[in-house]
Amino acid sequence: MIDMTEYLQNNPYPGRGIMLGRSADNKCAVIAYFIMGRSENSRNRVFEETDDGIRTKAFDESKMTDPSLIIYHPVRRMDNGLTIVTNGDQTDTIRDNILQGHCYRHALNTRTFEPDGPNYTPRISGVVKPNGSYNLSILKSLDGDPSCACRYFYEYDAPKAGVGHFIHTYERDGSPLPSFEGEPRRVAVTAPDAETLAGDLWLALNDDNKVSLFVRYIDLATGEDETSIINKHWEA
Repeated sequence: MIDMTEYLQNNPYPGRGIMLGRSADNKCAVIAYFIMGRSENSRNRVFEETDDGIRTKAFDESKMTDPSLIIYHPVRRMDNGLTIVTNGDQTDTIRDNILQGHCYRHALNTRTFEPDGPNYTPRISGVVKPNGSYNLSILKSLDGDPSCACRYFYEYDAPKAGVGHFIHTYERDGSPLPSFEGEPRRVAVTAPDAETLAGDLWLALNDDNKVSLFVRYIDLATGEDETSIINKHWEA
């Protein structure tokens, strides 16, 4: 098990990341999602809270050049208590398939990595269930070869207190950017609440590349949640 803040401090560009886990007191499901950017277009974003989660939006509409891969709903909470978190519009693909009676795997088998060669950014996705169990997945190219899509699914049906699993799009900085490798990293979850975890993660993310961060603690007994959102453009 690794220290997620230390891990992030040593990686200037993990891209976009999802961490799902359980609070140390075993009372809450924990979700963290962040985005980073190297281009002006990617950095010109903020997270905005919606009725069912969050969406990305341009901070300065006049500077938005291509919204296709950067404007989406990263988090949606469904009426059945499921929370979906992803790095793209596959959030809606998963939601729509679940509403049709399918599962998240069925939904993601209809999708692949992003069409942004030569990086072919992986699509990472997570689903948190009302009981706190969760799934993670990554859809990526085979060693940068877009002719082969690789789909990996990880399912955690008995999360442990104080433990989370973290997956991100890029293994490290580079040109082209290398896709995440291996299984989701097993990380310690020690922060007592969403605001504390958000503060710790925000400080750990590379200051030049970080854009926005979302953290949510969901009380497993009541379903009530505590959310913290940090946007670089909205910092004082």
